[in-house]
Amino acid sequence: MLRVATSAVARRAMMQTPRGLAPRSMAFHASERREEEAKPVAVPESKGGLLGSGLSEWYALPIGIAAAVPIIQFDWYVINEETQLAAVFIAFCVTLYTQAGDAIYKALDQNAQTLLKDHTEAEEKVIAALEEKLHFLKANQNMVNDFQAINALRENAYNNLNAAGIVKPKHDFKAQVERVLQMIAVEEANVTEKTKVTLMSEATAAVTAEFTSSKAMKKAALDSAIATIEGSTGKKEDPVQAAFVKFFKEKAAEAAKISGDAEEKAQREALIAKINGVAKGEKFFFEFDNKGVPKMIV
Repeated sequence: MLRVATSAVARRAMMQTPRGLAPRSMAFHASERREEEAKPVAVPESKGGLLGSGLSEWYALPIGIAAAVPIIQFDWYVINEETQLAAVFIAFCVTLYTQAGDAIYKALDQNAQTLLKDHTEAEEKVIAALEEKLHFLKANQNMVNDFQAINALRENAYNNLNAAGIVKPKHDFKAQVERVLQMIAVEEANVTEKTKVTLMSEATAAVTAEFTSSKAMKKAALDSAIATIEGSTGKKEDPVQAAFVKFFKEKAAEAAKISGDAEEKAQREALIAKINGVAKGEKFFFEFDNKGVPKMIV
């Protein structure tokens, strides 16, 4: 009997609950929304009132009083400690619902809103990562074409390098030959200048010694100098110039009698050694043998 009464009271309390205070159920998850979930659920319309009959809830009070008299009179329901306990429990539930219902609802709703916010932020981060990955994949759609273009450029560069490789040895060989010719020209100029300086030194020393030892030549040189100063040289020959001419003629006659093969050979060997040293240092394509004939070494 206690269970039946308790159930009836609980049903009446639920029916009298204002719609604004009814707890809202919130369900959310990360899975895709299914079509059957999206369909509206048909809820049977309630007539409201007393036990859904459409009558006012105030009719429950006289009906309850009228029914309580025979029930208690015939001991159909015995009022004992169970009734008191049920009354206290119902009073506690009603008080808790009416006084702390909003606070409990707001606390649970705040927790649900926090969970929903965190879940939404996590989903937004996942969506942003997926969108970035999609953008990256779209950007890499032309990767094959890019690699083909790179391979074409590489092949063209190799062809250009091969063409340059054919011309470059010829250009290097030309530069090396020009370097050797320049070295030979410089060496010949140095030998000529050295020979000229040596001859002039010997001629100056010989003419000076001759004029120092001969009084007649001193007198002739002095007379020539005075005549030159006075401007009355006439057709007289300059003794100093004649002495130098005589020296060079004698030197030429001596050189004609002496063979210069040994000196030329020594000079040629020195020049060849110098050129071969430069050729090895700069990695020339050729070098010279002992006879001065160039030979390819590559």
